[in-house]
Amino acid sequence: MNLEYKHLIPENFHPSSRVWIYQSSRLFSIGEALEIEDMMNVFTENWNSHGAKVKGYANLLFGQFIILMADETQAGVSGCSTDSSVRLIKSIEETFKVDMFNRQNLAFLVKDKIELLPLSQLKYAVENNFITPETIYFNNLVQTKAELLDKWLIPVKDSWLSKKIGPVLKSV
Repeated sequence: MNLEYKHLIPENFHPSSRVWIYQSSRLFSIGEALEIEDMMNVFTENWNSHGAKVKGYANLLFGQFIILMADETQAGVSGCSTDSSVRLIKSIEETFKVDMFNRQNLAFLVKDKIELLPLSQLKYAVENNFITPETIYFNNLVQTKAELLDKWLIPVKDSWLSKKIGPVLKSV
């Protein structure tokens, strides 16, 4: 699987631009992805905060992750404008019958494929070598453009999960 995505992130957004990542419970089809792209384009073209245009970006990466970004150097993102982005994601959920808000599902790259794993099964996955310290983890907790570029796709050992699975790794 080609993990190159950084070239898709706009260079003209400040490194401190706010980022939200929404992970779908499944891969979208090509047709669905095209519909989602249209929905995201309409949203970013009309994204406002207290009447000021938000410099926004949206993209569907790897067919499963919606990335929203707002460059707040031009206009800050208010609670209302954040709510409007959540409404977009909820609309995508309803339209395509997916779950976009389950933060208990973790995404990993396993055998060149994105695999979702419930947090509750992490210990079992580590004990059975499904997940190793070198496994690539999609760290959807990144909050800025700089973090998106440098800390989104990282080995498990470099993520917050390492503290959670450290004791398990030592016992394996």
